[in-house]
Amino acid sequence: MFNRIVWVGCLLLFGLSLFGCESVGYTNDSDKSDYPVLTAVGYAPISQQPALLEKEKVLQAMEASKILAYRELAEQVYGMQLSSSSAAKGYFLNSIDTKVKIQGVIKGAKVVKTYPVDGFYVTELELDFKLVRDLYMQSESPVQSNTLIVEPVKNF
Repeated sequence: MFNRIVWVGCLLLFGLSLFGCESVGYTNDSDKSDYPVLTAVGYAPISQQPALLEKEKVLQAMEASKILAYRELAEQVYGMQLSSSSAAKGYFLNSIDTKVKIQGVIKGAKVVKTYPVDGFYVTELELDFKLVRDLYMQSESPVQSNTLIVEPVKNF
């Protein structure tokens, strides 16, 4: 994808230079708005957790809501695979069977908020694709020291 963009950009620059237009310079300075930021929310009921003690139920609901939020992020990034079947006998629908599969690796997501509300535990996640790109670039050309460099977030 990146190679295609570079190729199209080079072609465009070559075409503009043939018409005597002002030369356009390529800058590697990426604006934050160029990368989407995905958000996902996971909910888990506290009272439905299998633990005996209330504190354990809260901890289990915290973990479940985080897992569900990650699942929602994976669904946004990779999509979901649906498998469905239905059976009819005569003029009546007997059964509907639908299976959903979501598979993928999410790197770079951060927990924005986690809190209880109305008997549920809620976890909000955020996935900034600029960070995902930076992680990918570092994995493609690893630095000699195995140190991950992450730029601080700029508040506007």
